[in-house]
Amino acid sequence: MIIALSGGVGGAKLALGLSRVMPAEDLLVVVNTGDDFEHLGLSISPDIDTVAYTLAGLANRELGWGRHDETWSFMATMEALGGQTWFRLGDRDMALHIERTRRLKAGETLSAVTADLCRRMGVGPAVVPMTDDPVRTRLLTDLGWLDFQEYFVHRRCEPVVSQLQFQGAGAARPHPAFIAALADPALEAVVICPSNPFISVEPILAIPGVRDALIGCNAPIIAVSPIIAGRAVKGPTAKMMTELGLDPSAGTVAQRYAELLDGYVIDHADMAEVVSIDAKVTLARTLMTTLEDREALARIVLDAAKVLRRRELRGLRHSGLR
Repeated sequence: MIIALSGGVGGAKLALGLSRVMPAEDLLVVVNTGDDFEHLGLSISPDIDTVAYTLAGLANRELGWGRHDETWSFMATMEALGGQTWFRLGDRDMALHIERTRRLKAGETLSAVTADLCRRMGVGPAVVPMTDDPVRTRLLTDLGWLDFQEYFVHRRCEPVVSQLQFQGAGAARPHPAFIAALADPALEAVVICPSNPFISVEPILAIPGVRDALIGCNAPIIAVSPIIAGRAVKGPTAKMMTELGLDPSAGTVAQRYAELLDGYVIDHADMAEVVSIDAKVTLARTLMTTLEDREALARIVLDAAKVLRRRELRGLRHSGLR
């Protein structure tokens, strides 16, 4: 069994690679829900949808979000009526949001709805939200506090960020399947996908019990850096790091995860940072532009995890001998 912690696009790419080089039924993808919000009366889970569409082979590779077979009649009509169009919802995508909203209002949990929708789309791995409880990422910017989608989509990441808040995280409960998997003797590795550490991974870690369960699990934890040569492949990771007073580097990301990491995969371009990282480092080509890239990186991550298990670094770390 492998657990993958994922945000949206970058995490979904590696999750897809993992699902193609190992038995899909042995992969559990735990997805950030801090980006979730309500829009036009609909319950929208952007990261879950990106992961599900990617694993189902339905993702729009050009846009990086939504479906590849999309049409836009709804948005065109909404614009003609003077409605809000800053968050683009395609016609086919709308069906998913409407169905999710209907079922949540009927009393189903987000995880139950997600599991059924994924099954209907032909997704092999188990995809679970980090929690069924509401957690909302908010950012303190030079424009004041902004909800994540207001910052990310409406404001196009332009405001300067000085602080992050995961509203509701303190009262949230981690998904039971996630915690059970961390305690399962069959667990071979936990993979932190190359997602933004601040807005995709740290909301997961902010839920009570998650960080302790990760530290206490017997499987190695290995992360893939979302930074290559000081730049993010996609999204505002590097920009946010600079605004928060941090060096936008693979090493800085490793420091954010320091108490968790046994292994760390970085790009060849960041070879000079190896000496500053307190984890077993693996060099690889981490830019995933093709399906072959995704599969190749997934194999490297799994091979690195096997080496970590053999060396029993987890036991060394717990004994203070790392």
